[in-house]
Order: sequence, then structure tokens, then C-alpha cells
Amino acid sequence: MTLAPFVRIVAQGKGRARPLTQAEAQAAMALILAGKAAPEALGALLMVLRLRGETDSEIAGFTAALRAATRLPDTAKGADRDWPCYAAGRTRGAPLFLLAAKLVAQAGYRVALHGWNSPQGGTADLRRALQELPLEGGGLSYTPLELLNPAAFDLLRLRDTFGLRSCINTVLRMWNPLAAPVSVQGVFHPTYRGLQSRAAVLLGDQDLLVIKGGGGEFERHPGKEIILFGRRKGTELDARAAPLLQDDARRLHEPDHPLDLGAIWSGAQDDVFARTTVTGTAALALWSLQAAPTLPAATTLATKLWQQRHSQNRSSL
Repeated sequence: MTLAPFVRIVAQGKGRARPLTQAEAQAAMALILAGKAAPEALGALLMVLRLRGETDSEIAGFTAALRAATRLPDTAKGADRDWPCYAAGRTRGAPLFLLAAKLVAQAGYRVALHGWNSPQGGTADLRRALQELPLEGGGLSYTPLELLNPAAFDLLRLRDTFGLRSCINTVLRMWNPLAAPVSVQGVFHPTYRGLQSRAAVLLGDQDLLVIKGGGGEFERHPGKEIILFGRRKGTELDARAAPLLQDDARRLHEPDHPLDLGAIWSGAQDDVFARTTVTGTAALALWSLQAAPTLPAATTLATKLWQQRHSQNRSSL
């Protein structure tokens, strides 16, 4: 089978074209990941969807195919929290969400980060931060996309060819390769919050939290109200969280306020905005894990974890 029938469905003309069903999307992505799609057909399909906008069923079908194509050994599974990291980097600064993920791990949870952050320089480079700071281990892990699924990595790198993102960016955030029971997802464009939440329903995902985060990562802006999308115990989530800081609406990664991730973690640099970004992001992740019954209680827990972050003892909740 070729990809041509699926291209025909979405691109055959006004009044005749229609979105792919979930089953059709899953079959199309299975062909792509198996290397059976002609590059011309692949480009046509991805760019038609880019122009028209993907549907819930299409994202769910593509994600189901990627999950089915990712066969990891059982020893690689067992994470409590899935944490995708796929921001492009143009609006990124220091990856403060990495410190938040470490706090969640220190609370006794196994946090699995995975991703690809196309060329980021200086303090924005997540992989560089992981190399320079002793954060991995103790419940926190990071696996590059190119190791998890080389075919998906090749799809993501097509952005260099097209000059545009494609639906694979959304699919990778939905992927959850280690089958963790809870996932957090950040988006850059607000419309994707609802899209990913609705696709999760079709996939049968029970617990995920989606926010508009810094540069597209799961990272909370402490000076703004945020809207929470996703699912909690299988029920649709649509809530709001008030700002943690008043009258501080500066950009999350302000060039005039450079941050040193290592210095912030060690305490050598104390920036209230950065610290509150870390604890506020950790609080959201802890709340979605049901480590605390309410978001204020989760914020209290995250603050306590920050204060005790240099302790050698890892909690066991």
C-alpha cells in the first residue's frame, strides 16, 4: 500500500476533500514510520494538513501509530510522569522546567523527559544543561528522540526542508513512549491545548495536563493567569490558576535578565521570578500526579521541595 490514497482523501479538492478518520490516520502514519511512503507523497500530506489544520482524529491516529511502532524493552518502562521537551528554541532561555522536573523526581516520582530541541545556543540548551548539572538520576531521566525512534526523528527534521512545523510536533508531545500514567504537555499556540486534550480522549488517556508554556515547553509563567486543559482521572479538565506573582508580567525568558541554571540551583543566584517559575511549574506537575489534593497545596509542597533540594534524601510518597 502507498500513501497516495490518504493524500487523495485530504487534497482532492474543495467540496470533496475531508479529514482522515482515526483509523486512516493510524494506517498512514504506520506506512510513514515503516519507510514505505514516497517523499513527494509525505510532503504533500504533511503540508496539506499544515495548511488546513489537523483534526482530533488525525492527531489521535498518528499518535497511536507512533506508540505502536515504538517497541521498548520492559526494563525501559515504569515512569510515573511523561515530560516531552520539543520546543524549537527561538524564544527559549534557561530551561527552568528542568529544575521543576528534578523537584518532582525528588518527591519520589520517576520522571521521564524525552525530546529534541533543534539548535539552541547558550543557556537555552537542555542537553548542555543536563551534561553540566548533576540532575539526572534519582528518578529523573532524559532520552533523546533520535534514540527512542529514529524514524520519528527524521520526520521532525523535515522542518529544515519545509521551513514549517508539521503535525509531528504535536504527535511527539502526545506520544508518551514509556507509557507513563500521567503526562504534562506544553504548547506555544493556545489552540493546540484543546486539540491535544480532545485527541487524548480518543486515545483513552486518563491523566494529562496541557498549558501554554514558555517557548512551547511545560513551564509556567508565574506572573500570568494560566488556563489548564487536559484530563484528570478521565474527566475533562478546564480550570484556571491565578498568577503567583503580582505586577510582574515580564517575558518568561527576558534577554535583559540572563539566568544561570547552575547558579539558581546551587543558590548562588537568587531570582524570585525564576524561582517561582520553577516551583510553580513543579506544583502543576505534582498536582497532576495527585501528590496534593489542590493546586495551592501542591504549591506549598513544591516550595518545601525547593528549600530542601540539596538534601541527599529522596522522598518516597
